[in-house]
Amino acid sequence: MGKRQHDDPELLAETHHKMLTRVLGSIEASAEAMVYSYKHGFSGFAAKLTETQAQMISELPTVLQVIPNRFHKLQTTRSWDYLQLSSSSTTNLLHKSKMGNDVIIGLIDTGIWPESKVFRDESLGPIPSRWRGTCESGELFNAKKTCNRKLIGARYFIKGLQAEYGQPYNSTEYLDCLSPRDPFGHGTSTSSIACGSFAANVSYNGLGFGTVRGGAPLARLAMYKVCWNLDGGVCAGADILKAFDEAIHDGVDVLSLSIAPELPLFSDVETHSGISIGAFHAVEKGITVVCAAGNAGPSAQTIENTAPWIITVAASNVDRSFPTPITLGNNWTTVGQAMFIGKDTGFINLVYPEVPELLSPRYCESLSLNDTWMAGNVVLCFTSDQSAVEDAACSVKEIGCLGLIIAKNPSKSLYSCNDDFPCVQVSYEIGTQILYYIRSTRNPLVRIRPTKTHLGRPVSTNVAYFSSRGPSSISPAILKPDVAAPGVDILAAVPPHNPAIAYRFSSGTSMATPHVSGIVALLKSLHPDWSPAAIKSALVTTAWTTDPSGEPVFAEGQPMKLADPFDYGGGIVNSNRAADPGLVYDMGTADYLHYLCAMGYKSSAISLLTEHPTYCPIKQPSILDINLPSITIPTLGDSTTLTRTVTNVGAVNSRYVAIIEPPCGITIAVKPHILIFNSMIKTTSFTVSVSSTQKVTTGYSFGSLTWSDGVHAVRSPISVRTEIVESYD
Repeated sequence: MGKRQHDDPELLAETHHKMLTRVLGSIEASAEAMVYSYKHGFSGFAAKLTETQAQMISELPTVLQVIPNRFHKLQTTRSWDYLQLSSSSTTNLLHKSKMGNDVIIGLIDTGIWPESKVFRDESLGPIPSRWRGTCESGELFNAKKTCNRKLIGARYFIKGLQAEYGQPYNSTEYLDCLSPRDPFGHGTSTSSIACGSFAANVSYNGLGFGTVRGGAPLARLAMYKVCWNLDGGVCAGADILKAFDEAIHDGVDVLSLSIAPELPLFSDVETHSGISIGAFHAVEKGITVVCAAGNAGPSAQTIENTAPWIITVAASNVDRSFPTPITLGNNWTTVGQAMFIGKDTGFINLVYPEVPELLSPRYCESLSLNDTWMAGNVVLCFTSDQSAVEDAACSVKEIGCLGLIIAKNPSKSLYSCNDDFPCVQVSYEIGTQILYYIRSTRNPLVRIRPTKTHLGRPVSTNVAYFSSRGPSSISPAILKPDVAAPGVDILAAVPPHNPAIAYRFSSGTSMATPHVSGIVALLKSLHPDWSPAAIKSALVTTAWTTDPSGEPVFAEGQPMKLADPFDYGGGIVNSNRAADPGLVYDMGTADYLHYLCAMGYKSSAISLLTEHPTYCPIKQPSILDINLPSITIPTLGDSTTLTRTVTNVGAVNSRYVAIIEPPCGITIAVKPHILIFNSMIKTTSFTVSVSSTQKVTTGYSFGSLTWSDGVHAVRSPISVRTEIVESYD
């Protein structure tokens, strides 16, 4: 697989078939084995082969690499106001960019429910003439009726999945559709967040009431369905690559993928991940690719989609909560969090699953259908497993319990329980106080009142518990994630399987990703000449390191702590500042090849991504010199010096001064300390010398380098770990 050697797609496809015929022996066998021919963004094909046949193809002189198919996993009213992109403002990026008018956002996801109000095309003009894509009909999807001036493209790709499973996909059995239609709901939600049109007076059963819209409500949408309703959502690498290939051909401006590979990760050049290779070719064509960080947090080194050409998005919450009052029989009232829309329970019995003294306590995850003694009561339980909420609620409701109070680590994420069933989350501290009441009372009682929606203070901004964290396990010198965005309890469109519910709350980096994709579309509309790297730099260097009101951002975990770059990259995305960043750290294909060489990959492997054979220099370049808008040094000995280059995108005549906040125990010097720009000087370089005063190997400490002209603050996060090599004498 590599770049196209010529521009005729049909000639490329014929070449692919001839190559396959050479190994399989006949044209008929070649046609039967061929799954996809990649012929737009890059050259290659996917085919059903035995291991022996794959080996034979790999030995052909024109073949760069043969890789196995691989599966990937799927990973949202208030958030835009929280990000200061209110539609009522006339001065923010939303209006300066004309709401992303005519920018085309492609989503690679589970498909779309086109009848949702958020995909109506009122107030939109003709489809942009540069659009070369199509709408594809299929099961329960009539392209002529469902596509419009908003949804301008819809396709589906499943041959890679079917080839891997060796049998046709039974859409009836899996409650799916062999078409771009989205019974699953994931792609419908992400699309509505990225570029959904305005839909007023919506809520989830009265909660979160307001107007739902996407980040770029006048942008156009193209859906590429590659994920199918198996095992919670499965996406084959071959199908993802085909979606990238077609999206590049179709003319999208932004690609949004709320999908991530499983851990552990493969290297960038092994290309088992269809996302990394597809994104490389898209970025080469000027398409910005935005991907989910993954939901494997809060442990370190769980970050996914780590390639430097991708914008990787972590998840944070917004300043909205769902307070649910709990009153005990002694009239003590506290507030938990839930989405309980049923009636006031009144006072009912409250129980806790006590065990004999020598046995281990029973946690929420141990509750089962055998616990029939709990029927007719509200149950209190404790857990350290964030995902135990749904299972525990399901079990106790089926038994006949009247409610559940779950004490767990503090987290803003609300796991769904049935709406009429009170399932309230509290902290360990509050849970312990409730337990003391139960143990000290002969007939403990509790009353749970319906949930309300609260906006603004005192709700704090946190990086979500589930959001995957850095440093990167593949390339720790490349800071990931890049930024964070709202991804907790986001109200977004869903398929109306229940006619009364067209919008639901969802959480995940899947929901954070389209927030950034929508913002990228606004930036692309305002600055059509900016490269994907320039857009990424603008986002990273202008992000909030506090919440929008100036309060600190914490990272949920065990324990909760102040957020650092491995939690949220540059910080919480700040679109209005990103529209005018002052300076950008730009990059192109040569920089990404520099990165691949610095990683020590073989020239033959890197050639997979290039039109001609690529050779790395004899002296391996330093990965610290990759022109990122951040500085990460995972193994600092005594000292090191690195280089960065910035481009002025602000006032022509500008003077920037370096402001250094060094990490603890680290000394930093920047030369030159002042950068001057004018009509002749638009780009300039500087060096950063970093040394350690520490005499032992440490963990990471954090600081920043900010270039300021009095108007702009171009901030690069710095992460440094001192490593002293132990002697072995």
